[in-house]
Amino acid sequence: MDTTPTKKQKAVLEFIEEYQMSYGKSPTLREMREHFGVASDNGILKHVRGLEVRGLLMKDDTPRGIQLLASVREKLDAGAETASVPLLGTVPAGGPSHSEEYVLDRINVDKQFIPSPEHTFMLRVTGESMINAGIYEGDLVMADTHKKPKSHDIVVALIDGENTIKRLVQKDGKAYLQAENPEYSDLYPVNELQMQGVVVGLIRQY
Repeated sequence: MDTTPTKKQKAVLEFIEEYQMSYGKSPTLREMREHFGVASDNGILKHVRGLEVRGLLMKDDTPRGIQLLASVREKLDAGAETASVPLLGTVPAGGPSHSEEYVLDRINVDKQFIPSPEHTFMLRVTGESMINAGIYEGDLVMADTHKKPKSHDIVVALIDGENTIKRLVQKDGKAYLQAENPEYSDLYPVNELQMQGVVVGLIRQY
């Protein structure tokens, strides 16, 4: 199969690459349509499908529909200043998955704030159970999968099949998850408690 893109396909691919390098995510169909002055999505979709057939990009089920290009991943990983960190919708049993099935977005973060970006993921906080620890609904927490959790660390955990962000407490050989809001109860596992990452940072948008 000929993997050489047509002139128009190459232009679309270059725009996607430039956009991903700038924003850490793919452009929407609307953004591509407006950039190229095309009246309908079909004009863009035709070129995107052509690139996909040639193996030059991969589509997925995320809101923006196109995975990060291999060339972009390499450049972002090699960059000295920032790293592309996946924002996950959920953390499945077995640990964080960077499969596009779970990745909602990718966010560029200064590497000085994340010692091991290749082992870091993000989750968006829901609820108010951690407000006394300074973690509020809507915040993005960064968690390191390779950092060994210690008692009193704030962790992302899977407890009896449900993801949560709480403070880990280990006492008398047993572990439970402590809320940082007196209106919320601590969580004690019935069957399983699995640590999925230690929270190492937080991003808040005002």
